[in-house]
Amino acid sequence: MGLGSYLIYIAILMIVPLWAQSRVKSTYKKYSKQPTSSAMTGAEVARKILDDNGLYDVQIGRTKGTLTDHYDPRNKVIKLSEGIYDGRSMASSAVAAHEVGHAIQDQQEYAFLKFRSALVPVANFGSNISLFLILGGMILGAMNLVLFGIIFMSAAVLFQLVTLPVEFDASNRAMGQLVSSGVIRNNEERETKKVLNAAALTYVAAALVAVAELVRFILIYLASRE
Repeated sequence: MGLGSYLIYIAILMIVPLWAQSRVKSTYKKYSKQPTSSAMTGAEVARKILDDNGLYDVQIGRTKGTLTDHYDPRNKVIKLSEGIYDGRSMASSAVAAHEVGHAIQDQQEYAFLKFRSALVPVANFGSNISLFLILGGMILGAMNLVLFGIIFMSAAVLFQLVTLPVEFDASNRAMGQLVSSGVIRNNEERETKKVLNAAALTYVAAALVAVAELVRFILIYLASRE
């Protein structure tokens, strides 16, 4: 790998995720101070959209931290961080609706969500063992180990790539539900979309990093075979 290629790799690996995180934090900080016209809390928004879609069995709970919100498909629970749960802002409404978007995907058996769920055990195993195999193979000069490591890493990268359509679809569903339910008005759509787009950047950054790392090790493997 030449110096220019290596610098590009380092930039993707370090700068892109930091930039994405910075965008998310600044956007969240800005729009967490702007209330919606409905003045509903994040928890109220989530409950309304769930009920509007017949998801009465999905519960809403709290979770610690900031922007640690997620949907648990096994227990049918949407966990909202305290700032989102109690907040009455555009950011709170957007994040809460996004997580409900995942619950709707689950209800409708959205193909990419099912595929991602099926990949979880393989991706977790691959991410845990791949670097050990790759580094061990490089140290021992056993390129077959490196190849196995690359294969396992590919599963983890595939998970990151499949996550992109899942997250973008959840955001699209969130926007539609926020508008149709009357939580936000027309003049609030643009700002709400900025929150959802900023959050999506973190997943794009994670996918770029994963792909860059995989390509790097593939090039190392191919170079060793020459």
